Amino acid sequence: MRSVARTVPAPADLRGVLLGVVPGSDLVLDLRLESVSEGVLVSGTTRVTLAGECARCLDPLTSELEVDIQQLYVYPGNVVDADDEDDEIGQLVDDYVDLEPALRDAVVLALPLAPVCREDCLGLCPACGARLEDVEPGHGHDEVDPRWAALRAIGTIEDGRKSLLGNAVEGQRSTEDQER
Repeated sequence: MRSVARTVPAPADLRGVLLGVVPGSDLVLDLRLESVSEGVLVSGTTRVTLAGECARCLDPLTSELEVDIQQLYVYPGNVVDADDEDDEIGQLVDDYVDLEPALRDAVVLALPLAPVCREDCLGLCPACGARLEDVEPGHGHDEVDPRWAALRAIGTIEDGRKSLLGNAVEGQRSTEDQER
């Protein structure tokens, strides 16, 4: 058994849609290599610095991520169980292991799908795109659902009086009250 601690530059394309590892940044590996009957078992952790943007407000964010890695690298010519998939088993090539596929799988799968700058981030207004933390508390928009636009066009009376639709609803309520 041998322990290895190294800092190497991060390869490109270790990223999701909104968050990823900065290419060339430090990738800290703390690994243990064990000789097993089939080959070499590599296990340990890697720590990376992430950069991207918040899924709610699109502000830039940075964070750190630590993930566990475990990968078996078999000796050349060694046969593994038929249950194991070929892509899950690495091969030793001239006494070297290629850690990049295992690192890529571990890091990319551990990335959050919707990273947030803070858990209580309010995000953006869906109507105008303003940051909800920067606008006054009563921020809102009078938007009419397009399915009701025709009723609004025929039923709205000027000067703040009730619409025909509103009068119809109140008329229904008064009829129900009289029946009681």
